[in-house]
Amino acid sequence: MNMEQEFIEKNKLAFLELAKNNIKREGIEDLLKWLETTDFFEAPASTKFHSAEAGGLCFHSINVYNRLLKLSIEEFGEENINLESITIIALFHDICKCCYYKTEMRNVKENGVWVQKPYYAIDDQLPYGHGEKSVYMINGYLRLTREEALAINWHMGGFDKRVIGGDFSMSKTYYKYPICTLTHIADIMATYLDETGAE
Repeated sequence: MNMEQEFIEKNKLAFLELAKNNIKREGIEDLLKWLETTDFFEAPASTKFHSAEAGGLCFHSINVYNRLLKLSIEEFGEENINLESITIIALFHDICKCCYYKTEMRNVKENGVWVQKPYYAIDDQLPYGHGEKSVYMINGYLRLTREEALAINWHMGGFDKRVIGGDFSMSKTYYKYPICTLTHIADIMATYLDETGAE
């Protein structure tokens, strides 16, 4: 097993252990079974930004879980958090990226010589958006609470195209549901503090 395979397998085991230990909701077994039929555990988290490597999507999801758990304990106190909700939000916030990337080849000049190199490209088979697409996909297997659905839907914060277009729904959600704000912060912290990005 090479280093890439070890990275993928280690994160897959950690992800599945968190999901199975922390989530008891009806449908979780079916969601996890479906996830194993996709490229979720091997996919990158992005084409060239954060965790743009094989297994990066799963790695990112675990990082968001760790950040969101810590932020939630700091904000609400350990006795007041809902570990199942935190786990669902964090681990599945980006399942919209399942079967979303493909590997293509391009010419790159190295030492004055053109060589072919692989790179990740987007091949969106279900153009349903981002956060809202994850909510849609999860709801096919298990029922989300209102807070969970909103946290996943708006986890992109100001990077969400709907917000850029002038929609104020995210702002209203962040005021009303603090876990939604913390989810966005956890996503940003995982992306920029815990993972490697473009140089």
